[in-house]
Amino acid sequence: MKTLLVLRHAKSSWDDASLSDFERPLNGRGKRVAPFMGEVIKDRGFEPDLIISSPAVRARETARLLAESSGYAGKIHHDTRMYEASPKTLQQVVAEVDNRFETLMVVGHNPGMEGLVRMLTGKSERMPTAALAIIDLDISDWSDLRDDSGKLRDLMRPKDLQKKSKK
Repeated sequence: MKTLLVLRHAKSSWDDASLSDFERPLNGRGKRVAPFMGEVIKDRGFEPDLIISSPAVRARETARLLAESSGYAGKIHHDTRMYEASPKTLQQVVAEVDNRFETLMVVGHNPGMEGLVRMLTGKSERMPTAALAIIDLDISDWSDLRDDSGKLRDLMRPKDLQKKSKK
């Protein structure tokens, strides 16, 4: 059994029109929500053994802030294929992961993240910025990853979690 954590990057800034899409950083809300999601992951026991992120600035910043707040001590790997990736490309990235890792987190962009969740679970879910899908995979080797090989255990959206924590 493997666990895949699919995280869409946190909210990015559009303030500097001179920046390319790839170079856009997180905005203030993104810088607050990414660590919040890291704390949620830690509190719920979903810490990844490995994090692979898109190299785009907003995804890298999200992965770093989340890693720091969750207690993740490993290296964050950046894979250029994850920027603007299709679900099939994301599936290929995951399928290449070393089997010693049981829980993998991928940090990337929509529509690829939503598409990956749909492809692996058959569930069509909305993933706003910083949303996290936890997928249980009935596989022992990452290379066995196939369409519909997973079950969506949970989908956590920051706004929903923050509303619950204020009650």
